Amino acid sequence: MQDATTLTEYKNQCQEALDDEFLRKAMDAFAKAYRTNRVNAFAGINEKALIAEIAAAKDGAISHLPELYEEFRVKAELAGVHVHLAKTAAEANEIICQIAKDNGCRKIVKSKSMTAEETLLNHRLEADGLEVTETDLGEWIIQLRHEGPSHMVMPAIHLSRYQVADLFTDVTKKQQDSDIEKLVKVARRELRAKYIEADMGISGANFAVVETGAIGLVTNEGNARLVTTLPRVHVALCGVDKLTPTLHDALRIIKALPRNATGQAITSYVTWITGANACATGPEGKKEYHIVFLDNGRLAMAQDPDFRQILRCVRCGACANVCPVYRLVGGHRMGHIYIGAIGLLLTYFFHGRDKAKNLVQNCINCGACKEACVAGIDLPRLIKKVHARIQDEDGHALPSVLLGKVMSNRKLFHTLLKTAKWGQKPIKDGSTGYIRHLPMIFGKEQDFRALPVVADKAFRDEWPEIRPNVDNPSYRVALFSGCVQDFVYPEQMKAGVRVMDGHGVEMEYPMGQSCCGLPLVMMGESGPARDVAEQNVKAIDPAKFDYIITLCASCASHLKHTYPRMLADDPQLAGMASVFAEKVIDFSSFVYDVLGVDKNDFREEGGQGKTAYHSPCHLCRGLGVTEAPRQLLRQSGLNYAPSAEEDVCCGFGGTFSMKFPQESRELLHKKLDNVKASGAVELVTDCPGCVMQLRGGTDVRKDGLRVRHIAEALADRKK
Repeated sequence: MQDATTLTEYKNQCQEALDDEFLRKAMDAFAKAYRTNRVNAFAGINEKALIAEIAAAKDGAISHLPELYEEFRVKAELAGVHVHLAKTAAEANEIICQIAKDNGCRKIVKSKSMTAEETLLNHRLEADGLEVTETDLGEWIIQLRHEGPSHMVMPAIHLSRYQVADLFTDVTKKQQDSDIEKLVKVARRELRAKYIEADMGISGANFAVVETGAIGLVTNEGNARLVTTLPRVHVALCGVDKLTPTLHDALRIIKALPRNATGQAITSYVTWITGANACATGPEGKKEYHIVFLDNGRLAMAQDPDFRQILRCVRCGACANVCPVYRLVGGHRMGHIYIGAIGLLLTYFFHGRDKAKNLVQNCINCGACKEACVAGIDLPRLIKKVHARIQDEDGHALPSVLLGKVMSNRKLFHTLLKTAKWGQKPIKDGSTGYIRHLPMIFGKEQDFRALPVVADKAFRDEWPEIRPNVDNPSYRVALFSGCVQDFVYPEQMKAGVRVMDGHGVEMEYPMGQSCCGLPLVMMGESGPARDVAEQNVKAIDPAKFDYIITLCASCASHLKHTYPRMLADDPQLAGMASVFAEKVIDFSSFVYDVLGVDKNDFREEGGQGKTAYHSPCHLCRGLGVTEAPRQLLRQSGLNYAPSAEEDVCCGFGGTFSMKFPQESRELLHKKLDNVKASGAVELVTDCPGCVMQLRGGTDVRKDGLRVRHIAEALADRKK
């Protein structure tokens, strides 16, 4: 559980996690294995169709939670269950403590429940003098260590077997072996007595099925069955978002949940509990059975048109499993109580902005969590919305306010960029094109990569001279450069023009365009980001062009997916923004899929040495483009050499790399190490931001690796 009050404190805590060698190795090993296991688990299943079905069913339930609760309550009470609705976490804890008091309970066993973690139930029970024992192995371990879970499914993933052996030695007062099977036997032996002695069992619930009044539990250890059957009192605590109309709805989720959580086709135990079961020591020979539904802001969230989709979450933990930041720092730094991408959101709504304000900034916006979410939640977008909302409530940081003011004024922004070439002279290394002496504002944190200087001449200033003349064009396209390729890497745009030249493409470069605005979204400046979107849509009239082409994957994804949403509230711009977005296409897709460029467009002799490829996050996940750039490498005669984890983030993330340089550095080194292992002498990618990160990193490391935009590599090979 992170408790930093300032961003500096939080970054220091993240650095402590980065310095934990075991944590890093464990997270790496798990992340690599998980990716393979997940792919195998979903083999033969139409994953996207299943996700769409789950999302639609969850949305339908979310729209009727009060009605579903009442229907479930009636069904369950007819079966002998006491049903409660708690407005707040404190109220839920009070209800459960009162149930314990009314039934003379002194000893409690619990199965894993993130909802109980959310309410801090154990603290409340222990304050009343009750003995509480977690029975999930991982939860028991972290309870003994007085920690919170570091993963929703695997709460003790951050610990080694040696640490657990030392812990069990302290608990049992006997020296314990570090062999995992022996440690499990120790836990089983210690916990068995707790089950027998317990007066009350507390569980969570993965589902509350309205048509039957039953709850469903999905577990791997079997402890939940002991918790819910042996004690004379059973209390199930779950959020109202777990209400699902039918058993079919629940079974559909079960088809995806274990596959996404642990790479299993099905978990070891799926348990359904309907009504109060027979119990010799209970009243009238029946178990005392209570279900406590927790609101804690969920019913209000269900009315929010944007954030209601958070309630689709099935608590599989996959958003953490694929998150490159979680992989570096673990759940105690990538969460408060709930962890991973969903935790960044739930922390704000369940535990307040003070707990969330640092966490929501530690998102690199790579989109891996969205791609892996079986409930179809747009996690990265919502995280940025929460960040913006917190800034609106708490006050905007001065740097982001200034950035917003500058970038929303195109002429001022471009003037500053053009004049920067004069101001950079004292810190510019003329022989390399890098800034060799970083200004004090950057400090040593940014020395893991060399940063480029602003180009002597912007692309927009060269355009009148290089614009091709095309007779009888097959396509009319607008070029969108974004700010980096316009003012820092104009050679990338010129290479793209050269590749497309000769294919009947009439190109225009509308001068009213500016930065796409994604950096403003990353900084939480939603107002200026919208202003920039409006400027660009007005600058490039989509009705005049067949396509709007950009060589920046991040720009392409932002233009295509975010602009229509940003401008949807403006009747005059909404339609234009929608058409604009439909015509946006990335460079590789246009060249390969539309123009049909093939090996006949390139020189016959092959390239020198192996060429590796880095798949930008916003290309492979944001746009779903994976084959076009790789096929272009092959068609051009470059010796494409696949490397490990090509689609894992390089660590740039725009402003993320400035705010969290220690994490950016580690992701960069992972990427470059993988490329080095492939034997490649050249690395190409489709994003200027990735080029900046990778080229700057390899320059500092002296890897001898050539890093280029794919357009540059193709232009060099063109006949």
